[in-house]
Amino acid sequence: MGRGTREKLGRVGRRLPAVLALLLLSACTTLYNHHGYVPTDELLSNVVVGKDTRETVYDLIGPPSSSGVLRDSGYYYVSQRFSTSAWRAPEEIERQVVAISFDEGGVVTNVERFGLQDGNVVALSRRVTASNIEGLNFLQQLFGNIGSLDIGSNL
Repeated sequence: MGRGTREKLGRVGRRLPAVLALLLLSACTTLYNHHGYVPTDELLSNVVVGKDTRETVYDLIGPPSSSGVLRDSGYYYVSQRFSTSAWRAPEEIERQVVAISFDEGGVVTNVERFGLQDGNVVALSRRVTASNIEGLNFLQQLFGNIGSLDIGSNL
């Protein structure tokens, strides 16, 4: 083996650990995935309780992620954020739900934003305070699925 070949191998040999370390660190980078849509507070401020209807809400905010299962009582906008690191399964780190309730005539009666804190559904903001939340069972179902979703099957 000639002197030039040994020098080339020496340079490659000195760079190899740095390249391997860089590859190893990039494999450990945390990735964040966002699924769904939740309107901003600014956009929700355009919805007037007692005046707007299903149609005007649809036009102002867009189609809901899902609509009420009980007497078609409301629109639900759902957003989730997942964290993925290296070989680990994706972990849900945030979930928000905006619930817009309507009366029998289709007029807005309530606009609420829910989040998940310590495994419990928490009202983050509410336009009209009601003693009984009609769609709570649906919201509990939405928040109760934490950990049971396989995000890999949805890609």
